[in-house]
Amino acid sequence: MAGNPRTDAAPETQQAQTANGPGPASGAGEPSPQQSQGAEAAAPPVDAEKEQLRADLDATRKKYDQLARAYQDVNRDREEFKQRLTRERDRMMDVERGNVATTLLEAIDELDRCLAASAQDTSPLAQGVRMIRDALLAKVQGTGIERLQVVGRPFDPNVAEATDMEITTTPDDDQKVVAEVRAGYRLKERIIRPARVKVAKYIAPAQA
Repeated sequence: MAGNPRTDAAPETQQAQTANGPGPASGAGEPSPQQSQGAEAAAPPVDAEKEQLRADLDATRKKYDQLARAYQDVNRDREEFKQRLTRERDRMMDVERGNVATTLLEAIDELDRCLAASAQDTSPLAQGVRMIRDALLAKVQGTGIERLQVVGRPFDPNVAEATDMEITTTPDDDQKVVAEVRAGYRLKERIIRPARVKVAKYIAPAQA
């Protein structure tokens, strides 16, 4: 008795499908719509992390700029302090130098008076006194002290003291220094001792 053709063919067809695997209708190789939506939902946390990193970077840069400016301010203050300290030290040294020079200037004044009283004396003693006076003056000038040049110039009360007056009939000589009674000296821009001078005063010849 022959078998049923439909019943006999069914197992072979099932075996062929089992050997070849599931058909394309299963869709295992393509993402489902639910999976695509899940991937899109996972993207925002990545962007938020980038924004946070960018904000942290900006904050770090601002902090660096603040520290750099603070460092520059500290350096500037330090340089200004050093300059003030240097100026103050130089000023104190000039004051002490001027005090020491004043003593030497008094000795030079005494020698000048001696030489003025013996202007015509050419003896070895007078020459020796003149050499000592010149040596002392050179040492004083070597410290930066300068002798004021006032004779023949207009009288300046900032550098000289008028101790005497001389009548003149020449208008151009009015208020000019005609003689130096005592030499004056300056150290840089500071007058350490004003000169004592004789000043000319113009008076018309008819009134003289």
